[in-house]
Amino acid sequence: MALALYAPGLGYYANHSRKFGKLPSSGSDFVTAPEMTPLFGQALAVQVKDALRATGTSEIWEFGAGSGALADQLLGALGTSIARYTIVDLSGTLLERQREALAGYGDKVRWVSELPERFSGVVLGNEVLDAMPVKLLARKSGLWHERGLIAGLAWEDRPTDSRPPVEIEGSHDYLTETHLQAEAFIRTLADRLEQGAAFFIDYGFPEHEYYHSQRHMGTLMCHRGHMADTDPLADLGVKDITAHVNFTGIALAAQDAGLGVLGYTSQARFLINCGLVAMLEQASLSERIAGQRLLAEHEMGELFKVIALHKGAFWDAQGFSQGDRTDRL
Repeated sequence: MALALYAPGLGYYANHSRKFGKLPSSGSDFVTAPEMTPLFGQALAVQVKDALRATGTSEIWEFGAGSGALADQLLGALGTSIARYTIVDLSGTLLERQREALAGYGDKVRWVSELPERFSGVVLGNEVLDAMPVKLLARKSGLWHERGLIAGLAWEDRPTDSRPPVEIEGSHDYLTETHLQAEAFIRTLADRLEQGAAFFIDYGFPEHEYYHSQRHMGTLMCHRGHMADTDPLADLGVKDITAHVNFTGIALAAQDAGLGVLGYTSQARFLINCGLVAMLEQASLSERIAGQRLLAEHEMGELFKVIALHKGAFWDAQGFSQGDRTDRL
């Protein structure tokens, strides 16, 4: 998964394909919330401004900034509240698009390839955790195996001592993922963040739903041309590969490393708390339609979740003022 997505010159995020767009006719593979409507960034800006104030910081750090649409929306909405906007991205081709999109902000925006040893500010990651490589575990005839690749790009399952973080009910065959890299990323973030907060928006579930006995085929998915499939070995390097996020694992990794959990809720509830409904009332018809996709349960509203972490004093973050689900993690 790491090679297929990030290998220099070959991986999906290292080539020049379009990736982000509303329709297949644009040559894109999928659409993210900032690409749908700028109202997403404007609503998120309400929470970011609240976080900057509460943490006494003035810098935003965005991981995996995509086309730069979210950065543009936040910079436009927050203005002088931000002293600097730093993008951490591994994709050279996407960096080119970001620099073009954000050229008007001058030196206020900068790019780095990794986090410094120490930093402060508000961290953002929209659809970042799902693109971090996972390990596949398969239970067959009651025995657990790690699923990997052999010569000729074929699957092979080998017995392993690795297990999912919870016991899977039943004795049926079962395929799932563990998220060692995403959890390691959170621990690194905790180690280096001196003061601030982090907000991650992604599709996924709490642990008891993620490892439900009926979810026996796992969550690994591929995206190309706005179509989804479950074969990551086909068309290597020219389609996205993702897995849903285990938000309980993210929260536990954060707490073990010294970060607190500010809140956890659905994307719909988070955006409503940040004032999206009022924004929709003033929006054009096309923007209202796009905004409804952010909120609707059968679209992004329920499948996508928001988890917020903090270093420093806890405060009542606006995005979780109603409908916080931290107790369900």
